[in-house]
Amino acid sequence: MLRGIFVSGTDTNIGKTVVAAALMRRYRRDLPLRYWKPIQTGIERDDDTRELQRLAACKPHDVLKNGIRLRRPLSPHLSAQLADVTIELKPLVNVLADEDPSTRWIVEGAGGALVPINGAELMTDLMVRLALPVIVVARSGLGTINHTLLTLEALRARSLVVCGVVMVGPRNVENCRAIESYGGVRVLGQMPRFARLTPKAVAAWAAKELDPKKDLLEWIR
Repeated sequence: MLRGIFVSGTDTNIGKTVVAAALMRRYRRDLPLRYWKPIQTGIERDDDTRELQRLAACKPHDVLKNGIRLRRPLSPHLSAQLADVTIELKPLVNVLADEDPSTRWIVEGAGGALVPINGAELMTDLMVRLALPVIVVARSGLGTINHTLLTLEALRARSLVVCGVVMVGPRNVENCRAIESYGGVRVLGQMPRFARLTPKAVAAWAAKELDPKKDLLEWIR
């Protein structure tokens, strides 16, 4: 059985890669932790695997680079269509078949939870196949309550377990409280938009602000 956490979000460009890097920083000393982004679009402009490797100070073995890599920065289904390919979930998930079963994974999705992957399947279908607990990355500002609660509802409707939310942006106590109360979920941390996005800044925030009691370890183990 695959073990680890799936990092999803309420939207694209919301901070999933930085949160994934913070998770690697926070728990890598406790567990044999590796990172994987199964689907990446806009690869010529944004290589999230390479960026995570930089922010989390990963060694080459700490990241799995296999997966779908598409040139155009669009929804996976459209980027694949324009490249004349079809994303198939079974062979994509089978990428992990030969990996060490003791590995714990931080898997990052592409876009939001309901982004289309092909003509019939969504990102949530990949999440169901992997059967990992999910962390939702959400903005901290106006509108986030609705977006986050809708995402939580979509995940739970598919019997996916949500183990927490990380909010990104200026600290907003009231939005944090509302998401915890109405969403029945814990906010694991409130990550700022770093003035300088450096490995040192991500490491310092993760050590001080992300899941202070390390409650997530029970989900990753």
